[in-house]
Amino acid sequence: MTSDTTSAPTPVVHHVSHPSTLSCWGDAEDESVLVCWHVRDLSHDVKSLTFATKSGRHLFHFEPGQFVTLRLPVDGVEVMRSYTVSSPPTRPYLLTITVKRQPGGVVSEWLHDNVRPGTELVVHAPLGSFSTVRHPADKYLFLAAGSGLTPMMSMCRNLIDLGSPADVVLVNSVRTPADVIFGDELRALDAIGSHLRVETLCSTVAEGEEWAGERGRLDPERLVRLVPDLCEREVFVCGPAPYMDMVKGALRAAGHDPARYHEETFTFEDIPRADFGDGLVDPVVPYQPTDAYGNVPEEVAADGGAAVVEEQGAEAAGDVDAEIPGSYVVQFTRSGRSIECGPDETVLQAAFRAGLTPPSSCSEGVCGTCKATLLEGEVDMQHNGGIRPREIKMGKVLLCSSKPLGNLSVEA
Repeated sequence: MTSDTTSAPTPVVHHVSHPSTLSCWGDAEDESVLVCWHVRDLSHDVKSLTFATKSGRHLFHFEPGQFVTLRLPVDGVEVMRSYTVSSPPTRPYLLTITVKRQPGGVVSEWLHDNVRPGTELVVHAPLGSFSTVRHPADKYLFLAAGSGLTPMMSMCRNLIDLGSPADVVLVNSVRTPADVIFGDELRALDAIGSHLRVETLCSTVAEGEEWAGERGRLDPERLVRLVPDLCEREVFVCGPAPYMDMVKGALRAAGHDPARYHEETFTFEDIPRADFGDGLVDPVVPYQPTDAYGNVPEEVAADGGAAVVEEQGAEAAGDVDAEIPGSYVVQFTRSGRSIECGPDETVLQAAFRAGLTPPSSCSEGVCGTCKATLLEGEVDMQHNGGIRPREIKMGKVLLCSSKPLGNLSVEA
């Protein structure tokens, strides 16, 4: 593991401003420009990127475990991706995200190759409900695999900094010893925090390679052995989908209360470049009606599949693209396009089906990337924390979580 740190040569900080003289970034702004302060190599494929506000006159205000969304210029196309904050809110002068480089990954490769001290990025304010602040408890179990360690680091650091008496067990799964990140810090936290125990499992250890921790993958039997009182703990899980499925099944079998289970379910770092495309919409867009579960109705399949909707130029921009029984019309005021949206599909699903490409990332109501202003009409919006109450009062909605209750007009 390397520990090289590259720091910004300017500006030089000679003192720290008193918090009472600074405002909080993330309370009022939807997005702002942050400046990279330093870059630290944590392993062969993981970097921590630390940022400050451009003015230097703000503190970062967020909850441990929350994420920020970056708006990036990748190969001439604007891309938005969300990353969990790995630094704790108890250290509010700087904000850090930790990024694992994924071969072929659009954003992770760009961040590793392009972000240097002094690089400016547009960053959306923190969001998310995956946080110990939202679920206070006397006992916690943090289960992480791969990059899933980043929100756990924020929460562990926060609890230690606050002197919390909460009993915390962190079980971290890695592939090889070379994939361990925050190793020295975790050992230090384990040593100084009488209420924190860290267990690191390594699934692959080469012959002759030194490894003092647990060997093998986490499985239900090992989980119960490592944490016999897991049913007494508030559980936070973050990692690849198969890992989380295994953990969920193990907890269920052990009798853990599902109301005390919390997971971070979205990740964009592994989206390959081949799936990214050039960001352009094909002028000939296949149209395929589906039900709420993505199934093609029998009558459509029997008819040979999709109708084809062709762009007819500017004169057709205001036309409705297709007719769906029981559907509503959604007008996008910026593009001038109007589309049909079924009552059981989200506005984002309908937009994609019609060949539009509004900004989006998680499609789960978490990241807030698809946020837009609803000018007319009403929607049923079932989101997962990706929009703030004040934004809802301002008429904003998440397209990925909003199903129409009538005809709509959307500023997008």
